Amino acid sequence: MNILVTGGAGYIGSHTCVALLKEGHSVIVADNLCNSKHDSIDKIQQLAGKEVIFYEIDVTDKVIVEGIFQIHKIDGVIHFAGLKAVGESVEKPLMYYMNNLVSTMVLAEACLKYNVGRFVFSSSATVYGDNQVPFVESMNLLPTTNPYGETKAMSERILTDIANVNPGFAVTLLRYFNPVGAHESGLIGEAPNGIPNNLMPYVTQVAKGKLKQLRVFGNDYPTADGTGVRDYIHVLDLAVGHVAAIERITEGVNVYNLGTGRGTSVLELVKAFEEANGMEVSYEIVDRRPGDIAAFYADASKAEQELGWTAKRDIISMCRDSWRFEKRNGE
Repeated sequence: MNILVTGGAGYIGSHTCVALLKEGHSVIVADNLCNSKHDSIDKIQQLAGKEVIFYEIDVTDKVIVEGIFQIHKIDGVIHFAGLKAVGESVEKPLMYYMNNLVSTMVLAEACLKYNVGRFVFSSSATVYGDNQVPFVESMNLLPTTNPYGETKAMSERILTDIANVNPGFAVTLLRYFNPVGAHESGLIGEAPNGIPNNLMPYVTQVAKGKLKQLRVFGNDYPTADGTGVRDYIHVLDLAVGHVAAIERITEGVNVYNLGTGRGTSVLELVKAFEEANGMEVSYEIVDRRPGDIAAFYADASKAEQELGWTAKRDIISMCRDSWRFEKRNGE
């Protein structure tokens, strides 16, 4: 198939592009590079041994997006493009609502106009709010604790409503948990612009000496060691999940959790990183971060049953691959 991947130069997007190309699909990437770098396109092509078509555009721009749909016969869209920092979304809610919601609506409208019937949306476990763990797709969604999560829940609702009245438009919503790790080559991985918002790149940058100390946000949560518990999933497993979703998409709306089903605390992750790479990571405990919840991890059985997908890589390989990427690419 000919797949448009928005945000395809980013962390999860780049790994998914490689996985799509390896499965024989053609890839068109649209990305404004606000949190990624152009050289990831070259690295995608190097890893896959195939070329991708790249447009440096903002997918909130309706006219430019329509131009891509006019030029290319697109069979499906995987929509990653979006702002993703929880803390920043609390500080700049309007920017998050504008970017994340408008991009979804612009792409959906283009799909309807140009008869594109497959749409995979990069959603998030944050839509569950402070539900009971493990999170199951059939749960009622609770109000999320930050604007980032709200944009994911609203985008899900927008796409669901559109699909319900347009039978040729099939939507798969992928609610994934905490992606970490990197390609085993060390060529592509998580390389955020500026100070990292996610835990693993912060850990690797502290390990390398780029940052002085890891800040652990809160040690008074009702968890085994008091630190937040998350379901960390290797980005390569996540990428394979997206390929399965776009290939096996059926009519209507389908929702899948992509996670390991296991919770790991912040301090457990730090210890795993130290064990995997034979080094110490300096950290300090600071106050809780606004918008964070104590624990979330997935029930991922539905994806296994319907998509034939399971997460295969463990926390040690996630830590090892992340450090390999940082050593090779960190400045």
